[in-house]
Amino acid sequence: MSDNYRSREERRRAMNDNKPEGKSQGKPKKKKKGGLFRKIVAAVLLIGIIGLIAGVGTFFAMISDAPKVDDSVLKNSFSSKVYANDGKTVVKEIGAQKRTYVQYDEIPQVVKNAFIATEDVRFYKHHGVDFYRIGGALMANFKNGFGAEGGSTITQQVVKNSFLSPKKTVKRKVQEMWLAYQLERKYSKQQILEMYLNKIYFASGEVYGIERAAEKFYGVKSVKDLTLDEAAMLAGLPKAPTTYNPVTNPENATKRRNTVLNLMAKNGFITQAEADKAKQVDVQAHLAKQTESTSKYDVFIDQVIEEVKKKTDADPFSAGLEIYTTLDTNAQDYVDDVMNNKVVNFPNDKFQAGLVVVDNETGGIQAIGGGRNRVSGGLNFATNMRRQPGSTIKPILDYGPAIENLKWSTGQPLKDEEYHYSNGTPIRNFGRNYKGWVSAREALGRSLNIPALKAFQATGADKAKEFATGLGLKLDEEDGEAYSESYSIGGFRTGVTPLQMAGAYSAFANEGMYNAPHTVTKVKFPDGTEIDLTPKPKRAMQDYTAFMMTDMMKSVVNESYGTARAVRTPGLEIAGKTGTSNFSAAEKQRYNIPDAGEKDVWFNGFTPNYTISVWTGYETAKDGYILSANETGMAKNIFKHVITHISEGKPKGSFKQPDSVVERSVEKPTGKDLKRPSGSTPSSLITKEYFVRGTAPTKVSQTFVKKEKEEKKEDKKEDKKEKKDNKDVKPKITASYSGGAISVNWSASNAASDTTFTVTMSSPNGSEQLASGAGAGGKTISNPAPGATYSFTVTTNTGESASSSVKVPGSSDQATEDDSTKPEDDGTTDDNQNEDNSNTDQNNGSDQGDDSSTQPDDNQNSNNGSNSGGNNSGNSGNTDNNNNDSGNGNDGNSGNNSNNGGATTPPADNGGSDSESQTPPTTPATPSTPSTPATPQQEPTTEN
Repeated sequence: MSDNYRSREERRRAMNDNKPEGKSQGKPKKKKKGGLFRKIVAAVLLIGIIGLIAGVGTFFAMISDAPKVDDSVLKNSFSSKVYANDGKTVVKEIGAQKRTYVQYDEIPQVVKNAFIATEDVRFYKHHGVDFYRIGGALMANFKNGFGAEGGSTITQQVVKNSFLSPKKTVKRKVQEMWLAYQLERKYSKQQILEMYLNKIYFASGEVYGIERAAEKFYGVKSVKDLTLDEAAMLAGLPKAPTTYNPVTNPENATKRRNTVLNLMAKNGFITQAEADKAKQVDVQAHLAKQTESTSKYDVFIDQVIEEVKKKTDADPFSAGLEIYTTLDTNAQDYVDDVMNNKVVNFPNDKFQAGLVVVDNETGGIQAIGGGRNRVSGGLNFATNMRRQPGSTIKPILDYGPAIENLKWSTGQPLKDEEYHYSNGTPIRNFGRNYKGWVSAREALGRSLNIPALKAFQATGADKAKEFATGLGLKLDEEDGEAYSESYSIGGFRTGVTPLQMAGAYSAFANEGMYNAPHTVTKVKFPDGTEIDLTPKPKRAMQDYTAFMMTDMMKSVVNESYGTARAVRTPGLEIAGKTGTSNFSAAEKQRYNIPDAGEKDVWFNGFTPNYTISVWTGYETAKDGYILSANETGMAKNIFKHVITHISEGKPKGSFKQPDSVVERSVEKPTGKDLKRPSGSTPSSLITKEYFVRGTAPTKVSQTFVKKEKEEKKEDKKEDKKEKKDNKDVKPKITASYSGGAISVNWSASNAASDTTFTVTMSSPNGSEQLASGAGAGGKTISNPAPGATYSFTVTTNTGESASSSVKVPGSSDQATEDDSTKPEDDGTTDDNQNEDNSNTDQNNGSDQGDDSSTQPDDNQNSNNGSNSGGNNSGNSGNTDNNNNDSGNGNDGNSGNNSNNGGATTPPADNGGSDSESQTPPTTPATPSTPSTPATPQQEPTTEN
C-alpha cells in the first residue's frame, strides 16, 4: 500500500508540476476578454494627453510674443520707404495719401456680397477662423499642389496685413489665427468688413480702399453708385491687381469678373439670370478715362509694389516697410528722358515704346521704360503688354536648344530653300528668296525663317519648351495651347513682355545662369524682421550654349549681312537679335494697312554687363503701323543710346570663351557636313566657327583639291594649245637709214589681238627699250652717230623674237659702202669709228635721240630747266642745245666715256620738243665731203 501511495503521490505531484501557474486544479476559468484593447486605448489616451499638454504649451509659447490688437494700427496706415540700389537714397515714400475712408453703412450690399462670396463665404458664421475652409484648402492643395487654394478668412487677412510679417511659418499662422479670434471678440463683423474694404490694394498709383477704387476705375463720386458688374470686377482685383486690371488686361479681367459673378450666384447672393446679364457687359464699357499723370519713378515703383505684394503678402501702403530695390537712378532718369522725346525723335505722339534694363550678373532691373505719355495706372508697355516677339525668339526656341541638346556648332550647315511646315503650310523668308546652304550663324544674322524652323524641328517642341521654361518663358501655359512649329518664328497668340525677354537674354550673357529679373532685394518690417527677396540663380543652359549663342548674336551686329549693324558702338562688345511681327489679314483690311506695314519691332541686345529689351509699335492697330525707316529703326536707336549712356565710366568687359568650346577653321558650308579646309581652299571660303569640345570636324575637304587637279589638267591643255598657237606667231623687224635718220618697224604674222611687243635698241651709248605694247608699230631715230651700227630686237609676249641692224654712213671713204641693214651677228660697232665723232659739238644729243620715256637720262637735272618726258616722238628734242650748262655736259660726257670705252658723247637735251621741228646739228669739217651722195636703199633683212 505504501509503495502504491508513494507512487500515487508522486504521480499527483507530477501532474501538479505540469499544470500552468495560477490555475486551480479544478475546472479551468475562462480567459478575460479586452485586456489588450484596454491597454492600447490607455496608451493612446496617455499620448493624447501628453500631446495636448505639449500642444497647448507650444501654442501658448507661439502666441506669447504675438502683437496686441491695436485700434490705431487697424484704422491707420504707416507709409513705406523705397530705397535705390545704393541702399541709402530714398526715392519715394508711399502711404495712405490716396485713400478715402468709407463707413460700413455707406457701402452698398452688392459690394459687400461680391467680396464675401469671393473671399470668405462663411464670414458671418465663423469666429475668425473657418476650419471647414481650412480643410477644403488642405484637400485642394493635396490634389492640385501647395498654394492652389488659401484658407484665410477676411478677419485673418485684416490681421495679417495689420500686425504680422508675411513669413509663411507655422508660428505666424498660429499667431494669425489667435489674433483673428481676438479681433472677432473685440469687433463686430460689420466693423471687421469695414476695415478690410478700406485697407485692400486695388491698383498701381496708390489706389487703396473701395471708395478710391470706385473713383479710379469708374469715375463715380461714391461707392454707392457701383453696378453689379462693376462691383464684381472690383471684388476680383485684390487677388492680382495687375493681372486683372481691366484697363490694361481686359481679357484676364473679364474672366476674373465672371468668376466672381458665378460665385455670387452659387452662394445665393444673386440669381443666375442676374449673373448672366452682368456678364454681357463689356468689362471696359464703364471705365473712366485715366488722366492722372505719373510722377518720377512711378513706373519702377509700380513694379516694386507688385513684387512686394506677390512675394510677401504685405501691404506696402500701410505696413511701414523699408523696401530695398535695384533701381539705378542714373539709368532710370535717362530712360525717362528717352520716353519723353528728349533723346530720340519719335514719329508721332501715338507711337509707343517699352524697355527694361537688367544687370546680367544679378538679374536686378536697373530701369524701366513703361511707355510714352503714360497716366497713373495705365498700360505698362514694359511689364504688362504682351506682343509677338518675331525673330527675337529664335535664339530661345530654335538655335539655343539645338546647341544645348544636339551640340550644334555656330557653323552648322542649314539649307535655306523652299520649305513648309509639317502640316504642309508654306513658310517663307521675309525677303521671299533663298540663300542655299548657310551656317547657323549666317542664318541667324540674316534672320532667315526656314533654317530657324529646321532647327526647331531638329530639336523638337519638348526640348524647345524645356529650354524656354528655364529662361522664365512659360509660353504654352500662358497661351493655353501646346507648342507648335509656328512658335519657331515667334508666331504664338499671347506674346511676351520686354521684362521677360530681358531676363531670358541676360542668361546668354551670364554664362548660362538665369536670374529672374526683379526690382526688390529685401524688405524690412517695423519689428526688425528682414526678408531677402533676391531670386536664386539657376543654370538654364550649359556654358558652351551661352557662349556660342552669344557669338552668333554678335554676328547680327558685326557682320555685313547682320540686321542690327546700326547698334554698333565703339568700345562695346554687343550681341543681340532683331524681330518684327505683322498684322493679320483681317487687321490689314479693316484699318487699311499696307503689306509692308509692321505691327511690332523689337531689339533685344546685351553687353557683358547689361541686357536691354526694347519693343516699339502702337497700342492698337487703329492707332497706326510701322513703315518708315525712322519707325523701323527706333528700337535699335533707343537701345544704342541707352546702352551707351549706362556703360559710360564703367568697365566694358568681354564675353569669355569657356574651356568647353574650341575654335576651328572650316570651309563655308556647301553641303550638310562641315569639313576642314585643304591647302587648295580659297581663303575667301575659309571661316572660323566655334564647336563644343570634342565635336570639331576632322575630315579635310577635297572639294578644291579635285578642282585644283582638274584646273591643272585644263591648264596643261591650254599651255599646249598656247604653245602651238605661239609657234605660228612670227615676229618681224626692219631697220633702215635715210635722210639722216633710222626708221624701225615691227610686226608679226598670225598675231592675236592680245599679242604684245617689246622693242629694244643697242647703240654706241648702250642698250635701251624703244617701245612696249600691243600691236605692230614703228619708231624713228633722228641724228644717229655717223659710222655707228644700231641693232634692234623685237620680242613678243609668247617668247618669239627677231632682230635687225643698220650702220650709219660716216666719212668719205664710207660713202660707197652699202648702208643697208645687216644681221645682228655681223653688225658690230668699231670703237675707232666713234673716235671720228669725238669732236662733235657737245651740245649735240643726237646719239641719245630717243624719247625720254624710253631712254632715261641721269643728266635730266633741274639745271637745264627742261620738262622730262615731254618728247613723245622718239627724238632728243634739242631746241637750244646751248641752254645746257657746262656741269650738265661734263656729267653726260663722263657717263658716256664709261659706257663707250672713252668715246665722248654729248648728253641729250630734254627740252621736250618734237624731232620734226628741229634743225639737224652742224658737224665739224672733215677731210671728206660734208654732203654724201645718197646711196640707193636696199630692203633690210630681219633675224628671227
